[in-house]
Amino acid sequence: MYRFAHPFILILILPLAAALWFSLKFRFRKKTDRLNVGYLAALSPFSGRNLYKIYIPELTAAVAIVLLILALARPQEGNVSRELNRSGIDIMLVLDISGSMRAVDFEPNRLEASKTVASDFVAGRESDRIGLVVFGGESFLQCPLTIDYDVLQNIISEIRIVPEEYDGTAIGLAVSNAINRLRDSDAESRVIILLSDGANNAGDVDPRTAAGFAEEYGIKIYTIGMGKDGKVMMPVQNSFFGATQMVPVEMQIDEVLLKDMADATGGAYFRADTEEKLKSIWQDISAMEKTEIKMAEYMDWRELYLYFLLPSILLFLVAVILKRMVWSVYP
Repeated sequence: MYRFAHPFILILILPLAAALWFSLKFRFRKKTDRLNVGYLAALSPFSGRNLYKIYIPELTAAVAIVLLILALARPQEGNVSRELNRSGIDIMLVLDISGSMRAVDFEPNRLEASKTVASDFVAGRESDRIGLVVFGGESFLQCPLTIDYDVLQNIISEIRIVPEEYDGTAIGLAVSNAINRLRDSDAESRVIILLSDGANNAGDVDPRTAAGFAEEYGIKIYTIGMGKDGKVMMPVQNSFFGATQMVPVEMQIDEVLLKDMADATGGAYFRADTEEKLKSIWQDISAMEKTEIKMAEYMDWRELYLYFLLPSILLFLVAVILKRMVWSVYP
């Protein structure tokens, strides 16, 4: 951003330039119309092809005056400096990757749908640190708290269903893993977002006990129960032919547990039984946990008059040298 500290001085440019131009024309006419010479050779310096020897010094002086006026107007360059005060949030995503997440009541299945909305959630944040824990029968840290959202989204895109030997739903263990990553955080707000489609049936940590630990550390838990109750179509590999076929499987979400965990920490429980609800829930959580940003803006001005003053002085010197020394004429 640029400005003139004394812009009123600029109004002098036009009249001075005009006055200088008319003065130049008058002086030229005076020298050429009324010059008395005793012989024709004395006229040669003022022939048509040598007129530049008169005009160039005068024009150089005119430009020097314009630059001097611009320098007196004090041109300045403004540099904006912003001071940001962010109330940061540390968020741990805890995603269920047990075998039941293969169910196709979401498109194309529960796991892929949850990955999509989790990635969208990450993309919607600006300055929060976000980490990722996944769980089946055991809990696995996939990404510690980070602000490198590109890396985190790549990790989310690579999530797969847990191998069969690690299958199960260890909700308490997964939440405890996330708490360990948040308990030493100095962020003003610390949040766990837990998504699961089943009931706790693995791990050696009770989910309600884990929620109690979270409450002690001031960590808020949002829980999402994903999927429909009752029979849901599930892809199962045929042991005889090796082909995959769809079979109905009875499923039940422990909503009471998920709600108790959320209530114990000041969070909230959500039920997502459609793609639209799942997306809306993540958007609602994102709106609830907003990072507060306070910004103060300052403008620092840098003086630029030397960029006009120095060339002006140089041009004045050039004009004097050309007029009095290089192209001087003595008839």
